[in-house]
Amino acid sequence: MNLNEQDVSRYWNENSSIWADQVRKGYDIYREVLNNPSIFGLIGNIQGKKLLDAGCGEGHNTRKLAAAGAKVVGIDLSSKMIELAQQEESLHPLGISYVEGSFTSMPAFANGQFDMIVAFMSLMDGPDYEKAIHEFYRVLRPDGQLIFSISHPCFLPEVLTWINDENGVPYRLAIGNYFIQKPYVDKWKFSLSPEADKMPEFHIPYFPRTLSDFINPLVEEGFHLKKMIEPRPTEDDCEANPALEKWRKHAAIFLQIKAEKAI
Repeated sequence: MNLNEQDVSRYWNENSSIWADQVRKGYDIYREVLNNPSIFGLIGNIQGKKLLDAGCGEGHNTRKLAAAGAKVVGIDLSSKMIELAQQEESLHPLGISYVEGSFTSMPAFANGQFDMIVAFMSLMDGPDYEKAIHEFYRVLRPDGQLIFSISHPCFLPEVLTWINDENGVPYRLAIGNYFIQKPYVDKWKFSLSPEADKMPEFHIPYFPRTLSDFINPLVEEGFHLKKMIEPRPTEDDCEANPALEKWRKHAAIFLQIKAEKAI
């Protein structure tokens, strides 16, 4: 399947209303319980810093960044997502500016404009990761930081199957097509949402890459790799949400990376 940024924008426009509704209700459990606590710890103190939220969607995490004291700009391909984000900013102003566009080409932003760029689960959803990294490097100041989370490329390729024991408990993960980099559209929903049974599926375009495909362009662009985190659910997380147990025992669902622009 051939997919481009216009396709990405179209799919996310179609997802936007139900996505925003579910996220704003706190029903993206994997984000709220696992991904966000870890990556916001990685982000640290951002009081007074100039931040870019790359692939901001409807602005859920963008607002968290602004509430933590940063001056934030959000950019996203989806006009519908940006519209929803701007509506929320109008209702509850936090000083956020939103831009509709691609984070692979951002002529509106000056060289060295931002102290930090954060990309929450967006870099695996675009067709040109290398161009994005190049543009991020340009708009970051020297020693500025890039922090992003992605679906873990080693454990969430297109082909994966959980194998259950005799009691129906997942005890092994079988994966395939790790090296196959053919774009595809996945269909899923927030499975842990209390409204999952009546919620339609999202159609999400993905652009598979290996771990080295994510790391090498950072190094080649001039970033210094500072930290990698594979967030793991706690025992308390699993007690509250038993579906997380397999991700505590057997594999990582997310990968988070912190890199720094050379001085």
